[in-house]
Amino acid sequence: MSHKGDVFAFADKAEMEHLDDIVSRQILTYNDEIMMVRVHFKQPGPGGVPHSHPHVQITSVESGVFDITIDGKTARLKAGDSFYVPGGVHHGAICIEPGVLVDVFTPMRQEFLSA
Repeated sequence: MSHKGDVFAFADKAEMEHLDDIVSRQILTYNDEIMMVRVHFKQPGPGGVPHSHPHVQITSVESGVFDITIDGKTARLKAGDSFYVPGGVHHGAICIEPGVLVDVFTPMRQEFLSA
């Protein structure tokens, strides 16, 4: 994992945390106000149960294809697309083709550090 306040984040140096058989994540860099996380999906399937959190989230689809549901609305996104989730809004992702999502949260996700 990158350290708090690192100016540069190198993906090959960031620790990979395996969340389940489909999803792994890398915390790239963060401070108290913001955090960037790369989420890897190695096969099609749900990327965790739909959920909400108080953090504002912006995500870029780096690669792959995903069905993203935000507040009951679903869209199919591919590399280059992005989405915004206001704090407290229910959302989730289903991986259609393996790929990577890059999440940015504000404020940072403290619970990711203790996982």
